[in-house]
Amino acid sequence: MNADTTRSTAAPAHFAVRLSATPRGARLARRLTAQQLDDWGWPYDTGANRTAALLVAELAANAVRHGGVRGRDFRLRLTLHPAAPVPALRIEVTDPRPERRPPGPGTLPPPSPEAESGRGLLLVEALASHWGTVCADPYTKTVWCETLLG
Repeated sequence: MNADTTRSTAAPAHFAVRLSATPRGARLARRLTAQQLDDWGWPYDTGANRTAALLVAELAANAVRHGGVRGRDFRLRLTLHPAAPVPALRIEVTDPRPERRPPGPGTLPPPSPEAESGRGLLLVEALASHWGTVCADPYTKTVWCETLLG
């Protein structure tokens, strides 16, 4: 059985980790994502790995910058769906600030040309197949996206 056949019949795979809500934690989230995708069969030098790492970097940076609470971590969760028609990755970043929800998909305002920030979710919207925000409880918010790996 070749790797493509194995991917198409495999059950979803999961990876989750809690990280400090600091720039170091956000960098580590990106590195751990690249490592996990390499372990799952998408090497570091592939477009799928680089795209997933960039998506995580943007979501983790937002969790640190806009969702951080002193003494509280953020959580990264990756779910690989290898049995989809095209393998897909769901990325979830959960932070402790449910009251600070970003604008929804398709409603992101363009940043001013002089702004030094404000483009992260525009990148997520451009690179992900879809994305959104969920507040499943009164204490956390999860910003998620999905990307195709094939």
